[in-house]
Amino acid sequence: MIEIKPGIIKKAVVTVPGSKSYTHRMLIAAALSDGSCIVHNPLKSEDTLITSDCLSRMGIAISDTDTGFTIEGMSGRFHGGEKPIDLGNSGTSMRLLTAVAALADGAVTLTGTRRMLERPIEDLLDGLTQMGVSARSLNDDGCPPVVITGGRLYGGKINLDCRISSQFLSALLLISPFSRHEVEIAVSHGLVSKPYVDMTIEVMEQFGVSTGRIGYEQFTVPAGQSYKRGTYEVESDCSQAGYFWAAAAITGSDIKVTGTSLSSRQGDVRITECLKNMGCTVVQEKDGIRIVGGQLKGTIVDMSNLPDMVPTLAVVAAFARGTTTIKNVAHLRAKESDRLSAVATELSKMDVSVECGADYLKIVGSRPRAAMIETYNDHRIAMSFALAGLKVPGVKIKNETCVRKSFPNFWTVLNGLYD
Repeated sequence: MIEIKPGIIKKAVVTVPGSKSYTHRMLIAAALSDGSCIVHNPLKSEDTLITSDCLSRMGIAISDTDTGFTIEGMSGRFHGGEKPIDLGNSGTSMRLLTAVAALADGAVTLTGTRRMLERPIEDLLDGLTQMGVSARSLNDDGCPPVVITGGRLYGGKINLDCRISSQFLSALLLISPFSRHEVEIAVSHGLVSKPYVDMTIEVMEQFGVSTGRIGYEQFTVPAGQSYKRGTYEVESDCSQAGYFWAAAAITGSDIKVTGTSLSSRQGDVRITECLKNMGCTVVQEKDGIRIVGGQLKGTIVDMSNLPDMVPTLAVVAAFARGTTTIKNVAHLRAKESDRLSAVATELSKMDVSVECGADYLKIVGSRPRAAMIETYNDHRIAMSFALAGLKVPGVKIKNETCVRKSFPNFWTVLNGLYD
């Protein structure tokens, strides 16, 4: 448990780690490549190290260096194994590596925490089956553990349901260059979290793989392509930056996060638009985005494409005048925790009026009071509610070490804000 101490924050400059989403994708693309790759500025956290470890167990040589990772790609060849690979509670690892396992020379079993075994993955397994892969849920419940028996991909036309996660699509896109025939994926339902698909395609293109698309409804990947060896750079994580921009909003201070850009394909950079609509000033500078807090007012925002920022914005909304409505976020119920329920429960503890619907939150701004915050072992709940403690004395965060999942030095960076 950690207690957050309010303090004076006049003007601060913050550096955050590399993007978690880009790090996962670049590690996998490098493992799929035709030789030695160097990935600079990756996020080294619990989740990304799970992806790295899984790739190593599937036969990829990965070296951890001071500046990043060196990965020896094997042109889409991986090894199966008898022992299950534990992916903890990393949903990104589970979804993307379930597809990668289809390229292995034998069966691969992927498992995880109790919460992971409740997170649905049936639509991805169905997509792999359509590509000619043996992919099944070990308990026949549509959730991990999953058993993937590798072999040559046939490709062809795939219908994919992406209402639960865009990562199902990203997973299939990443392995499609190794299929026997061109892959054509039609999104039958969804697509949630669209910017993450853009990021996947960007990484593929950086590694020399071409794709085609019609909006977010249809995607094609020609067969017979290869990911190219080389040196790659991970940009700063806008999800992590969002906590500090939100800190500026809550405290009325001036905080810049270096290495961030409004032109980033990371969907979470759009939190800056939300904060602007709530009364903050947003400034793009040469070396990063600066937010200056103002008098906060409620807003209405569709956050279907930036779900990871919902807890953060909800905490900001607790300090705003009026009501904030966050809509189209039903998919948050299948995250590391049921984030809609978690956010509503913890804000209620702080005497904030919250309405939690099937796919929305309504928060009535007030004067939040101190509370002991339950994190549900969810890193984003811990970091988002810590921001309230910058303004409200007595906010305590339970199980604060859960931030290791995505931002191991979060508490150090947060403490660095104080004047």
